[in-house]
Amino acid sequence: MTARLALVGDRSAAVRAHTRIPLLLEALADTVSLDAYWIPTEDVDESVARFDAIWLVPGSPYASEAGALRAVRIAREEKIPFLGTCAGLQHTLLEFARNVCGLDVHHGENEPEAGDLLIVPLTCSLVGHEGAITVLPDSLAQRILGAGRTIERYHCAYGLSDKYLRTLRAHGLRVTGVDEDGQLRIAELADHPFFLATLFQPELAENQPHPIVRMFAIAARDHATVVR
Repeated sequence: MTARLALVGDRSAAVRAHTRIPLLLEALADTVSLDAYWIPTEDVDESVARFDAIWLVPGSPYASEAGALRAVRIAREEKIPFLGTCAGLQHTLLEFARNVCGLDVHHGENEPEAGDLLIVPLTCSLVGHEGAITVLPDSLAQRILGAGRTIERYHCAYGLSDKYLRTLRAHGLRVTGVDEDGQLRIAELADHPFFLATLFQPELAENQPHPIVRMFAIAARDHATVVR
């Protein structure tokens, strides 16, 4: 069974993640058969629901914030396997805050002058950095990684404002990975077959597909098997 994967993002050769992702999917060919389609954020519509998995890839600011948020909402509501990395996590949190929590909040990179910023500049930029992450037990992330601690690579400068963390958690968001200062680095939803977002970029892992990418691909295959 070949799974259809939507890579939502504004493809550019200047974004390293965009050049890495096709190579990772090729490396998974012996495990999972995938047909990957790049979908610019400006082109996202309800037809994305026909895919077996959705990956909101890095590369912000997106050409269309609304398109990126639409992709997250469709994956969340339709129970389609979902992965969001780097800016993908930021917009996952924004979609959840607006459509689940009912908050009127904004992304600091997209609307820096807005009053209520959910996504704010990090105190210390993580562009080109590596860092340790503590992974919570009994989580999708822990089952995938098989460990309570991991070292991951970043290329980002924005993250969640602590001001809204309690509200997000109260509405069902699980924070399952934090850095050494307790800042959110992995988020997921428990009532979903595979819904995971990371501030780090697993697609930048060297040598072989990161376990998160591998398990996301398997989730896409399993979804294809069930719905067809």
